[in-house]
Amino acid sequence: MMQSETNPTHVPLSDATKERFARELTKFPADQKQSAVMACLSIVQQERGYVSRASEDEVAAYLGMAPIAVYEVTTFYNMYNQQPVGKFKINVCTNLPCQLRDGQAALAHICKKLNVAVGGTTTDGMFTVQQSECLGACADSPVMLVNDREMISFMSNDRIDDLLDTLSQAK
Repeated sequence: MMQSETNPTHVPLSDATKERFARELTKFPADQKQSAVMACLSIVQQERGYVSRASEDEVAAYLGMAPIAVYEVTTFYNMYNQQPVGKFKINVCTNLPCQLRDGQAALAHICKKLNVAVGGTTTDGMFTVQQSECLGACADSPVMLVNDREMISFMSNDRIDDLLDTLSQAK
């Protein structure tokens, strides 16, 4: 049984979403439609803000995949939010090279400044703070990624404070 059948608040995929999925499928051979899984998950996240288990099941059904194969993708990549996140999701690299250059200290500073635990969201819903594996900019650490789109490097405590102040003022 799909979770959407047991979750009364789940809204099934819209026709517009399915049309976007169909456009992604045209990029792959017909017998390899599972290759569009990442694109379909991204579409769901763009439209809903996160990818619920019920949405994962729907993507699996649409692509003719086993649900576990979709779950493996969403749990492997930290770009997929499996629960609602704040308006600004901040991933801080804490992999070993970044740890050696204050990545963990940067993460701790952000959490203290926002009064939130790692993986948590501020009470106002503005920020979610996560630790991240390698962002591929080890020489620039501390490095962070905002909303899975904008990488910011050389983040001293002063630069972190400026970033958080700027984002706090965004409407």
